[in-house]
Amino acid sequence: MTRGLFSDTGTVPSMVIDRGLHELSGTDVSAIRGEAARRGIPVFTLSTAGRTDKEAFFTAVRDALPLDPPLGTFRMVWDALADSVWGGLHELKSPRVIIVWPDTRPVAGAERDFRTALSILRDVAASLADDRDTGGRPTQVSVYVASVPSCGEAASAKG
Repeated sequence: MTRGLFSDTGTVPSMVIDRGLHELSGTDVSAIRGEAARRGIPVFTLSTAGRTDKEAFFTAVRDALPLDPPLGTFRMVWDALADSVWGGLHELKSPRVIIVWPDTRPVAGAERDFRTALSILRDVAASLADDRDTGGRPTQVSVYVASVPSCGEAASAKG
């Protein structure tokens, strides 16, 4: 999903922050946040506590992202979420934005929700970069998704 996260700019390595959806290790999350702070790029963190089902994703989006129009809590409609995230990020009037989802793990029975959430984040990043879609005011949205190992994966990795 991602090219190299680091590039050489002179003698000091610098984090490459690319538009689009990228997968990274949990240990790289703090480096992304640090580079964003250094550059003055707003960072929004989606926290789902290791869950990737629809309810957890909607809650994380409501808690972390600017939304326009606001999302109600009575219905969870993917199209409404996508429109609201797009509008909220566009209204920031920031040329760059980073979204970090540091605790993802596809949960049994919620794989489809996880794929849909990733697709929405990817589509929002792509459409906000388009001059025509944004009325000539594009936003570079970088989404970084870090998986956490499940209990079984963590045990076998230690094994």
